[in-house]
Amino acid sequence: MKSSDTHPRLLRRLFATFFKIGAFTFGGGWAMISIIEREIVHKHRWLDRTEFLDLLAIAQAMPGILAVNISVVVGDKLRRTPGALAAAFGTILPSFLIILAIAMFLTPETIITNPTLSTIFKGIRPAVVALIVAPVISSAKASNIGWKTCWIPAAVALLIWSKIPFVSNPILFIILGGVCGWYFTARGIISLDTHKAGKEDGAE
Repeated sequence: MKSSDTHPRLLRRLFATFFKIGAFTFGGGWAMISIIEREIVHKHRWLDRTEFLDLLAIAQAMPGILAVNISVVVGDKLRRTPGALAAAFGTILPSFLIILAIAMFLTPETIITNPTLSTIFKGIRPAVVALIVAPVISSAKASNIGWKTCWIPAAVALLIWSKIPFVSNPILFIILGGVCGWYFTARGIISLDTHKAGKEDGAE
């Protein structure tokens, strides 16, 4: 984190940054990840890339909306509770204002029947898909997923998509992933040195 950031100033910048992210992102939490990473890691350099991915994993495992979760954990990392509140409020406020405006001036029927609005939303959809796919690829590279291990996320994705009772529950794979990570690390099968090396690379 930049040493020049004082406490009140950083809280204001956290709010402004997440307000901008919340105002200009369509498609939900995963569509925001690339923009959040660019702002937090590359632009402001508040976190290195490995720290950001660790916080992203924590946010995914937490119940609730991913966009709010990632803003809370990033804000908490930087300035504890005040930072979490500033970042979360910045993320939530644009959506609240946009939904309030839509509720006041537009109806679902208006959006569907208006050719201009329908065309705009159809044009946004491919961009949303790209915003969702980009952080998936980035996270896979940062997690050192290669040809030998790519079957694991692919199999998990297919099982979740299958809608098979119990087996398709995402919570099951979060728990299994945590247990397997602890077990393999404790047995020395996976070394934390790789994680530390990745963190040093991200800080350069």
